[in-house]
Amino acid sequence: MNALQTAPEQIPDMIHRALSSGIDASYVLMDSWFTTPPLVKNIQEQGLDVIGMVKNLKQRYLHGDQRVSLKELYTLATPTEGKKNIIPSIHTTQSNGVDIKVVFVRNRNKRSEWLAILSTDCSLSDEEIIRIYGMRWDIEVFFKTTKSLLKLQKEFQSRSYDALISHTTIVFTRYITLSWQNRCHNDDRTLGGIFYELSDEINELDWAHALYQLFELLEDTLKQTNNKIQNIIKSQLQQWFDALPSYIKAYLPILGCES
Repeated sequence: MNALQTAPEQIPDMIHRALSSGIDASYVLMDSWFTTPPLVKNIQEQGLDVIGMVKNLKQRYLHGDQRVSLKELYTLATPTEGKKNIIPSIHTTQSNGVDIKVVFVRNRNKRSEWLAILSTDCSLSDEEIIRIYGMRWDIEVFFKTTKSLLKLQKEFQSRSYDALISHTTIVFTRYITLSWQNRCHNDDRTLGGIFYELSDEINELDWAHALYQLFELLEDTLKQTNNKIQNIIKSQLQQWFDALPSYIKAYLPILGCES
């Protein structure tokens, strides 16, 4: 059944499965092929916002008492001053009652024309909507690579939905493996994500816990020495601990007993 559905028909169930499996997301990014009013409304009802390109087709938008086309909406939009390549933006409502914000951007390939980006999160600024939508480029490069070089859709043909999922998973795994190898050996950028994760972990480790762990490490090391050395070091540590201010000792009661 799934193999016979069009891509727009499958999207609601795919999003539902992703959310049910624990995947966290805020926005669904899509091109103009998918930004139909029914699909946008369905996604919003699942708790996600949509940001996507829209074309001047048959869709109508509510502006006051008028039902206008995208081209007519452009003429009604308020010009955006001082923002390069961002022409105007406007808050409006789709014919099915979904409130949206539409940002019009100059087409870099043909300066006399404009492109329109829709967002159901009307609180975002024009620049933020464009920035988030720009993330789709990495996704497009990913699919281009998997189709052209990793044989997605060409290596295997089947009407079984499970088989299609398995084939897609294998191809994506190839891409992940190759990307990781490229990241390790050919990419000079730092491992930013790992850096920030480690930074967060260090911030969560306050000085008291850090000091306590240091004492535990020292204690484990002392166990490998003879009793004479252990007694000397423990005596020195106890003197150091006794000299600490009382407000610091309050955080380290266990250390005082162990030392």
